[in-house]
Amino acid sequence: MRALRSNRTGRIRIQQFTDTHLHADSGKELYGLDTERSLRQVLAKAREAAPAPDLILLTGDLVHDGSSHGYRRLAGYMGERGVPAYALAGNHDAPATMASIFQGLPVDYRETLTIGAWLLVFLNSHLPGSDAGALGGKQLEQLRALLDDCQNRHVLLCLHHQPVPVGSPWIDRIGLQDAAELWQVLERRPEVRGILWGHIHQDYTGEAHGVRLLGSPSTCVQFAPRCDDFRLDDIPPAYRWLELAADGAIETGIVHCPLPDDHA
Repeated sequence: MRALRSNRTGRIRIQQFTDTHLHADSGKELYGLDTERSLRQVLAKAREAAPAPDLILLTGDLVHDGSSHGYRRLAGYMGERGVPAYALAGNHDAPATMASIFQGLPVDYRETLTIGAWLLVFLNSHLPGSDAGALGGKQLEQLRALLDDCQNRHVLLCLHHQPVPVGSPWIDRIGLQDAAELWQVLERRPEVRGILWGHIHQDYTGEAHGVRLLGSPSTCVQFAPRCDDFRLDDIPPAYRWLELAADGAIETGIVHCPLPDDHA
């Protein structure tokens, strides 16, 4: 496990950007929205936050077509931030391409990160050929071993697909298919303080078995919550911020970034 030095306050400040849906070529749209332009707007808003984050999390569906050009441009944007960024794969991503491009700063692609009193675990829920996700038995056993040896640190699990139903049957059908097996691993694991994910393009907060549950909106289009069938929402792009305290507490919130009137 590689470590990152925490700031002097002992609180770890994080900005999460998810479901950026970039393409090989800039200017392409998703449901009528220029995803790269919306990402730039969100990043500009995030730069205003003070103090600056200690790290950035990119939680999947980063490049809609899985293209190397898209990942390189995303790495360029992260380089402009000057903050270490850590990426994981979503259903639209190409994990092998990500791994070949994200090999260190400004964006890294790894399994774990230790910082201060915390262990961050980056799970790969990408399931080839499917919009749904799964972790698989091998990765779940690796997670079990990590938790057995986490050296009394608090744990934040990060993945792309939601491990609990969020109330929209259409997207819950393409959530984490082996969520029950994940929760079996997490039984009687008080060190696991939170689970953070993307995929759902909306804000979700909850708790299960003492674990904080956080699903986040996209830097582009949002999905309307609690819908039987797919429907877009009119909420603007957003990012999530988190502060992880040395005692295991998690503070968090969503920052929405309205686009200029001429964004269409």
